[in-house]
Amino acid sequence: QVVLVESGGGLVQAGGSLRLSCATSGRTIRTYNLGWFRRAQGKEREFVAANNWSGSITYYADSVKGRFTISRDLAKNTVYLQMNSLKPEDTAVYYCAATRTYYSGSYPGSGMDYWGKGTLVTVSS
Repeated sequence: QVVLVESGGGLVQAGGSLRLSCATSGRTIRTYNLGWFRRAQGKEREFVAANNWSGSITYYADSVKGRFTISRDLAKNTVYLQMNSLKPEDTAVYYCAATRTYYSGSYPGSGMDYWGKGTLVTVSS
């Protein structure tokens, strides 16, 4: 069973930074492709960032490219989403998700097999 636990969300001023964490197992961090998704109130879930099981291939949504960075710490069994230069439109519940299917370019939410419960990020202006 794959368990994903997000943390690190909170309230931040526009232009500020947050780092989200997704804690999982050693097996999952080493064998699953992992991604971050978000859902803003009243909007559809959207892809944010992802990397493959080795962490060597990464993808970002155009809206966050250059501002967000996804990474894995194998020693801590954790995948991170470093978010810089935050904007009010980044406000959303952020979810960590996993799949063994590899996608090129980006990961569809429908293709993810396991999901965390989410962590809320609120960016004020």
